[in-house]
Amino acid sequence: MADDKYLSVTDLNYYITQKFKNDPYLHKVFLQGELSNFRYRRNSHQYFSLKDEKSKLNVVMFRTYFDKVNFKPEEGMKVYITGYVSVYGPQGTYQFYAETMEPAGLGALYEQLQQLQHKLAQEGLFNQEHKQPLPHFPDRIAVVTSASGAVIHDILVTVNRRFPHAQVDLFPAQVQGDQAADSLVNAMKQIMAIKDKYDVMIIGRGGGSLEDLWPFNEERVVRQIYEMPVPVISSVGHETDTTLCDLVADVRAATPTAAAEYATPNLTNELANIHQLQSSMLASMQNIIHARREALKRIDNSIIMREPTRLYDEQAQTLDFLKEQLRRNTVRLLELAQQKYQLTRQQLLAKNPKDRVKQYEERASFYRQKLDANVKNILQEKRHGLAKIGQQLDDYSPLKTLDRGYVYVVNEQKQTISSVTQLKPNNTVNLNFKDGKAVAVIKSTRRIKNGNEEK
Repeated sequence: MADDKYLSVTDLNYYITQKFKNDPYLHKVFLQGELSNFRYRRNSHQYFSLKDEKSKLNVVMFRTYFDKVNFKPEEGMKVYITGYVSVYGPQGTYQFYAETMEPAGLGALYEQLQQLQHKLAQEGLFNQEHKQPLPHFPDRIAVVTSASGAVIHDILVTVNRRFPHAQVDLFPAQVQGDQAADSLVNAMKQIMAIKDKYDVMIIGRGGGSLEDLWPFNEERVVRQIYEMPVPVISSVGHETDTTLCDLVADVRAATPTAAAEYATPNLTNELANIHQLQSSMLASMQNIIHARREALKRIDNSIIMREPTRLYDEQAQTLDFLKEQLRRNTVRLLELAQQKYQLTRQQLLAKNPKDRVKQYEERASFYRQKLDANVKNILQEKRHGLAKIGQQLDDYSPLKTLDRGYVYVVNEQKQTISSVTQLKPNNTVNLNFKDGKAVAVIKSTRRIKNGNEEK
């Protein structure tokens, strides 16, 4: 038959599986790479991916092997694994069956995330004091997410169920891929441009790997959330996922439904609370009215109301007492003022400025005479000292020496000659007499030491 030459899909998958099993190079393979799409499953097999810069490989690690792993694998961690390659027949895909796993340090993407988180934390972007409180009764809610995902659907359903008064506006943005970060920032900037219109903002997307959620770890996205003037609720990924958007947001929600519940009150509960408050307020008002009526009855039955003149008898007596007291105090204050006036007048008379002026004039005349005498004495002393100094200068003057026949000698450089050693034959010198000068030429010199001539 013609159909005999066609293989079934199962037969082809089986044939390829046997090829993998018969290849000795695929029986024991050593791999290194970065964990991706890892979600821990308790008491079950583990399914994840192993990737490097260019490729990704699906990995299965059965429970019997995973129980022997002595560390906690995490998304983005770089690991060494060993195992074999085979085909999963029902889906026709080949995958790696891991038998051992050892840590090899953090992957590049995870390490980049840790560094950025540390940097932003140092700047205080995640501090609790920057968190804004959520409004209790929002009128309008802005949502930044994909227009085609389940996130916006879940939010709309939850808001309509809990608080249909609130209006939800979608600002569509890419939530995955290279352009996602810019798309998210642009959507939030549109909200900032009309910031007074919205009471709260929700940003989110569904679950995914670290690479899928990476736009929500981009620095410009995180800083844009930090700058938002309205409170921000972040709902990115599953409950086990934590992005930098979750850390910087005012509130983090595990799911889009939880985000909508954080953003809106439960109308049924609020109405029940209002009815309870109405009942409580009515009971309180009835109690107050009853208490006031009882107080009014007691006032109506009081002696004052039956005999109102008693109400001001005591006050009238008190008024008379105060009037008399005021009169006595006024008289006493006038007497004290008069006494003070007489005392001040006597003091002013005792301190007449004419007497003080006369005293100052006599004192000034005395000081003037004393100053004149002191100046004369000082001048006389200065003149005497000046004459004495002049006599001393005259006694020490070199002109006195010249009067006795001495001269002083200087060379052509105007230097004084005090020793024969300063002269040489044919030197020209200037002789200074008391009444003039003369020029001489040295013919010869002889030095005399201790009365003896030296040659």
